Amino acid sequence: MPNAERPDFHASLDKVYLYIKHFPASGSPLRVGTNKAVHGLATGLISSGIAVDVWCEGERDSRIVTPEGYGIECFATRSPYLTLRLAPSLRKRLNSINPARELFILNGMFHPSVYALSRRLKSRGIPYVVAPHGPYHPFLFKKNPHLKWPYWYLLERRLLNSALALQQLDTRHESWARRLGIKVPIVSAANGFMSDDMVDDHELAWRGDGTVRVLFWGRMAIYTKGLDMLLAGFERAAKEAPMRLTLQGPDWADESEAVQKLIASSSVADRIVTLPPEFEIPAARVMVSHDIFCMPSRFEGFGLSALEAMLAARVLMVSATAGIAPHVANSGCGVVVEPTAHDVHRGFRYLLSQRHRWQEMGMQGRAYALEHLHWNRIAERTLSQYCGLLNPVT
Repeated sequence: MPNAERPDFHASLDKVYLYIKHFPASGSPLRVGTNKAVHGLATGLISSGIAVDVWCEGERDSRIVTPEGYGIECFATRSPYLTLRLAPSLRKRLNSINPARELFILNGMFHPSVYALSRRLKSRGIPYVVAPHGPYHPFLFKKNPHLKWPYWYLLERRLLNSALALQQLDTRHESWARRLGIKVPIVSAANGFMSDDMVDDHELAWRGDGTVRVLFWGRMAIYTKGLDMLLAGFERAAKEAPMRLTLQGPDWADESEAVQKLIASSSVADRIVTLPPEFEIPAARVMVSHDIFCMPSRFEGFGLSALEAMLAARVLMVSATAGIAPHVANSGCGVVVEPTAHDVHRGFRYLLSQRHRWQEMGMQGRAYALEHLHWNRIAERTLSQYCGLLNPVT
């Protein structure tokens, strides 16, 4: 959009700071979903004419300006990743912030450093928005409840209710926060894609027959990502049609052994393979060699990998809990399922019955993503909401 057509956001806001502790100080590589999302929003905000800095903590103090135009300021720390202690240079740097013209977006969920920074900001009257990158869904509290519930009541709830707003990836996620007593306004901001995430039209292809290639692309996290339900649903579907399943992604939670045990217990284990993550090429380029993308997560903030599958014009099966689910449903590029083995099986059966429409469905999803989910468009809408919070209409 030409600058002359952009709204005058500078009337209320000069600069946005995005804090995310583990962001790479050099700007790359971007291998974690939250880092990709912060990079995308920062780039989009720059395109809307607002100044942006990403703050992180690392080995040494540094500052660079990225090719996209936003700054990355790293503050030296010797503290562990999960700590209530902020880098000394970060605490000092807060003295230069203008509370009347600048805004912080704190990225993270159940993260002590996010809470610690929020207290510093609050004491200085600096407004902040919390972007947890996930919903406060009941499934979230079912894993390690003895740790999460005390943290919620002691720190997380206070963090949220002291914020200017809570930033959610899907308007449906608001209900879970409200049930837990969160009263602040909600900013709705989906995740998006960058132009270099795209694949060219000539790379797209669809197979009308033969073994169906199914792909899960994401972290090897059995509970969160619903891999147990995916394997159970796939086992039933693979007995009804020729199918192969690839599980591809990083094992940051040391669950690969447990995943292999689940696969070995399946009666169709010979049709399931696991592969390490591929970080060197766009995910969409990997996805075009598969037919169906699956993301049956128990809880999911948005699902960037599902968006990448839409860009690759694949058909999708996604969990109803994911923020991208309404976009999959609205575009007609796939099926939305409940996170159960029974519904995953139902989803497979539906997609298999639509094989003659896979090209049509895939192109619908691609066109929808191009129109609605580019970071520039998302950032402009999000920035408008930020400014509305800072200057409410009376």
